[in-house]
Amino acid sequence: MASPILFDNHGRPLNYLRLAVTDRCNLRCFYCMPEEGIAYLPKKELLTFEEIERLVTLLAAMGISKVRLTGGEPFVRTDLMKLIRRIVSIEGINDVHITTNGILTGPFIDELKALGIASVNLSLDTLDAQRFFKITRRNEFDKTWNTLQRLVQSNIPVKLNAVVMEDKNTEDILPMVELTRNQNISVRFIEEMPFNGEGSHYPKLNWTYKRILDHIRSAYPEIQKIEDPKNATANHYSIPGFRGNIGIIAAFSRTFCGSCNRLRITAQGTLKTCLYDDGVLDIKKLVRSGKTDEEIKQELLFAFAHRPKDGFEAEAHRHKKSISESMSTIGG
Repeated sequence: MASPILFDNHGRPLNYLRLAVTDRCNLRCFYCMPEEGIAYLPKKELLTFEEIERLVTLLAAMGISKVRLTGGEPFVRTDLMKLIRRIVSIEGINDVHITTNGILTGPFIDELKALGIASVNLSLDTLDAQRFFKITRRNEFDKTWNTLQRLVQSNIPVKLNAVVMEDKNTEDILPMVELTRNQNISVRFIEEMPFNGEGSHYPKLNWTYKRILDHIRSAYPEIQKIEDPKNATANHYSIPGFRGNIGIIAAFSRTFCGSCNRLRITAQGTLKTCLYDDGVLDIKKLVRSGKTDEEIKQELLFAFAHRPKDGFEAEAHRHKKSISESMSTIGG
């Protein structure tokens, strides 16, 4: 039986859910939250595993086929593997992915492989332990690096996510490109966004996707554009003879909105139909007020039918005009 196809009001298919299982994190990354951290939600304010399973089952019946588990750091949540086992068994969910910083991931890699996890996005912004400490404010580089090696050895597809930050890690761009020479991984460079609990760090973003590409091309003039996967946020490139590839994500410039197929549910159960909105539906309230699946479905369909055309429109319609929330709260 073919899966249903879900569309928004701009004719874009919606088949991908980014689901935050917690707002807590064991790092304090410069681009994600203030050094002192953020006020975390009480446990009772988080969606329970039962509530998450119900929502994913409902969304799968509507047309969602891909789920990415995010945080915060998802492995901070107790018994995460229990939830993953449930989600991979939901009818209609074909691909389950995870975004993690890798610090707590190592003990679960074998089971993730056995469960058929489609890919792991590993957050690693530098290959230098001292810069890692300055960016994350934690001394955990070795754990993240070891997780990367184990994921590669297990043949779980890996995407390495690096947020490019002026005066923080731009000297790491070319060494990270070199990782793709002998390893079949995708290294993805991401424009810094203002979701750090403080607002934008710069009056102007200097390290745009164009500058990142120009910087790589200066060292690798043979770099070639390759075909992007459908609905990809990154522009993908390869260097002849290299096993892996490179992606550049215009997260702040927002050049990919026209093909966006993503929905987000935050750890507190808020639906975001765009990264740049500040929440369009309190799903947790619907679930806990006793609404039926059909009633929740109708509320979801209404939200999907009023989705902004791009991140700029979503930002303009925010209730809170300034962006000051942490990416840890939003859910990656």
